[in-house]
Amino acid sequence: MPQHIDPSIIVDATLYILLVFSIITWVLILFKIWQFAKTKQYNRDYSEAFWNANDLQSAEQLTQNFQQGTKVKVAQIGFDWLKQLRDSEHAVRLKFRGSPRDLLEQVLQRQAQHEQNHIESGLTLLASIGSTAPFVGLFGTVLGIMHAMQQISASGSSSLEVVAGPIGDALIATAIGIAVAVPAVLAYNFFIRRAKLHRAALEHFVEGFLHIAFTDKN
Repeated sequence: MPQHIDPSIIVDATLYILLVFSIITWVLILFKIWQFAKTKQYNRDYSEAFWNANDLQSAEQLTQNFQQGTKVKVAQIGFDWLKQLRDSEHAVRLKFRGSPRDLLEQVLQRQAQHEQNHIESGLTLLASIGSTAPFVGLFGTVLGIMHAMQQISASGSSSLEVVAGPIGDALIATAIGIAVAVPAVLAYNFFIRRAKLHRAALEHFVEGFLHIAFTDKN
């Protein structure tokens, strides 16, 4: 470390970094709780209306009333594709060459993956904070101990009163790093579980949509 750099400045910088990590973590946690809760509500309301529709045409009209939620966005893509398939002007395009069911499944799966990526956004950042925060704290502790040792050496005394204070202050960085990491890791594991359930629900909806799209006679 360059001699002109005060180690205490770097230690303070690590603490500020951990503070930023903590703020980001809790903002993400609150946002993801809201996002998952609203998405679940929107999907539940739309699924109930969708499966209670009398026919495919009635189900298609529901997309005008439901604008939020991942399932309705997948359904909108599916209905748009079916509409283009029925249009002779669009049906000659290459993207409609092949089995209609397989092609529609690809379209629905692509949109479902897009919605899933949106749901999972921010989780990688939570995982990164959870894995790096303890090391950032440990880095601050090492520098703090080095700085404390220099002060002890300069004072010429190695009594417990002289040693305990600076070393204890240096260990605070590690404690803060762990305190920041624990909520991030717990939240990541919780949201990953919710994301898997969301993916399963979307895949089930895609299968159901495919079934009614090619069995409905209306």
